[in-house]
Amino acid sequence: MSYTELKIHATKTGIEAVTKLLLDFGIDQVAIDDPSDLDDIMNKEHEYDWDYVDDNLKNKADREPTISAYFEDNDENKKLISEIKVKLMMLKAAEQYSDFGRGIDLGRLYAETIPVQDGWQDAWKDNFKPAQVTDRIVVKPTWEEYDAKPDQLVLEIDPGMAFGTGTHETTSLCMKTLEKYLKPEMKVMDVGCGSGILAISAALLGCRDILGIEIDPDAVKVARENVELNKVADNVKIQEGDLTKGVNYKADIVVANLMHNLVMELAPSARKHLAKEGIFISSGILIEKKEQVAKAIKDAKFEILEIPEDGEWCAIIAKPKKFLGIF
Repeated sequence: MSYTELKIHATKTGIEAVTKLLLDFGIDQVAIDDPSDLDDIMNKEHEYDWDYVDDNLKNKADREPTISAYFEDNDENKKLISEIKVKLMMLKAAEQYSDFGRGIDLGRLYAETIPVQDGWQDAWKDNFKPAQVTDRIVVKPTWEEYDAKPDQLVLEIDPGMAFGTGTHETTSLCMKTLEKYLKPEMKVMDVGCGSGILAISAALLGCRDILGIEIDPDAVKVARENVELNKVADNVKIQEGDLTKGVNYKADIVVANLMHNLVMELAPSARKHLAKEGIFISSGILIEKKEQVAKAIKDAKFEILEIPEDGEWCAIIAKPKKFLGIF
């Protein structure tokens, strides 16, 4: 079967806007090529970064970020691609009118179509290697071998077409924060769990009661498979759903690695699902959106504890405010 790749050229800032545009068309499976993800590796910011980086990879470090979506080659999808291109032109016009704020550059937003043959689904695996994401957790793809040290927790994962390999700043920020705040007796709710990586991380760190919620049925399937793979099915339940709608669960930690607008939408509900001394961990937030999201979280009656940053991304860690001793 033949496919068409729709590759959209943007800036790092433009990635979020383009991803949201594609989501509006019901496209929630994309491949993001962001060369700035190499920065930490190239700058040797962590002791567990690679000792060797292929020169071909280094030579590509200054390329534009791209967002790719794949479509079966048929008339219906050709029409859909044309509609997306029109919306991209409208998005660029909105940027030029400063609808996103003065000085915001979403990039060229140039969309090219590239014919591809079956097999593109597995091409990304070549760049997914074992990586130590936190002080204790190493994320390892199922197809790679890894000799763990005695103090390491190995999280084995096959993300499939679901988001979440631990290598993106937003995911690693959440994992590091979980490692910092989580105690074994705590209950954890992972909203928008994707591949299940955060829920599984909580289980490996000793938590025995974890609920992962995901709207995408394909991601739900992948997450459940990864839970079984890591032998934590007794502790982790994956549930299909839209944010916390219809969910009856009280957690000590609510973690949400989502886009900034969804974090803002979730904040009031997250507070209702938190225990008295609970912690709300949110990420997927560009630093330029930090103040906007922090305000929404504060308006939902949270107190901000910290806002760790990594590259152009941040996480916002908060706890519910207390009023006159009443929760």
